Amino acid sequence: MARGDASWLRTLTGVSADNGLMGAKHIAASMKTRQVSYLIPLFDEHTAELVALMDGQSITGFRTAATSALAAKLLASPGDLDVAIIGSGFEAGKHLSAIAAARALSSVSVWSPREESRSRFVADFHDSDLPVSAAHDAESAVAAANLVICAARSRDESPTVRGAWLRPGTTVVSVGSTLPEQHEVDVELMDRAELIVADMVDEVLHDTGDALAAKAAGVDLGSKTISLADLVANRHPGRTSGDQILLYKSVGSAVQDIAVAAMCLAEARHRGLGVPLPISIPTVRK
Repeated sequence: MARGDASWLRTLTGVSADNGLMGAKHIAASMKTRQVSYLIPLFDEHTAELVALMDGQSITGFRTAATSALAAKLLASPGDLDVAIIGSGFEAGKHLSAIAAARALSSVSVWSPREESRSRFVADFHDSDLPVSAAHDAESAVAAANLVICAARSRDESPTVRGAWLRPGTTVVSVGSTLPEQHEVDVELMDRAELIVADMVDEVLHDTGDALAAKAAGVDLGSKTISLADLVANRHPGRTSGDQILLYKSVGSAVQDIAVAAMCLAEARHRGLGVPLPISIPTVRK
């Protein structure tokens, strides 16, 4: 990863061997304009030929929301869910759609700093059967929920959701803090969580600002953090009582992105979709 004051490029590699494809996820960012581009190239694992170029932003959005929905399905309290969504952008919308496919929702309250963004989010789901409304502030939205989706970074990197707001039995999904300088949930929330489920345990514990701040404050995270894989495989029971506060933290996985991209490519081929590349990159024998 190369970074400068104005721009940076990050490459995350992964292999999806089950379908004979391999690929990488490239992230290019211009800090002057706050514009980011995501690209996923897929290659034939055997011939190394370029097979496809895909929109990494879309792939990542679907993958992040799907893994969050899986975690929420397994961790959230039984019954219909009252959901608070902190954030009203791309990730927030994807998460609401995915979680609604996994669990029944009785209410959905969204909050983000700009009223016009909240109104747009509500309008986007107007034709759905979901009971979506805009909240007046983040605290009231969270206090009334038993599932909280954190999908918005604050511009000053201060937490957007605080542990003091949570009622017993709440499950929190946090996807917006993936780097040491980023903060989404505060130290009290990390401390109150009786179980933390991570998609990538090492990265969550050592690379996220939320975890680093909690450890600096003396919170023992290692003893209560498990992987999403262990939860799915029933190697850990997950929620064991109705009043527990549980946290799912996601930093993302390039391997999962490549796997989802390969699935999308297979579906596009099946439907006859996509634009053929006008040229390709010749392979070289080494």
